[in-house]
Amino acid sequence: MVRHGQLVGIRKERLDEYIKYHANVWPEILDKIKECNIHNYSIYQYEDMLFAYFEYTGTDFEADMVKMAADKKTQEWWDIMIPMQKPVGGGDGAPEWIELKEVFHAD
Repeated sequence: MVRHGQLVGIRKERLDEYIKYHANVWPEILDKIKECNIHNYSIYQYEDMLFAYFEYTGTDFEADMVKMAADKKTQEWWDIMIPMQKPVGGGDGAPEWIELKEVFHAD
């Protein structure tokens, strides 16, 4: 199992909408997340930042992410979510979840 932490910005005027969607995530999205070997997935919010944590239990992370990105329902979900997000640091590029380096862990 590999732990992942990720960070992205959230547009303050879209935060309530983002939270509302995530209170009722489409079942197809949850199924695809599991199918792609992602478990214990959580998203946290602080001001205009979102932090995601998940555990990956598969053997080929890149292939599983390609499979997820190719899924039509996932693409539909992302088409709604991505405009609500903003790049970390306020840049003008497309918002992407930035992978964070783990510096400490204790069980």
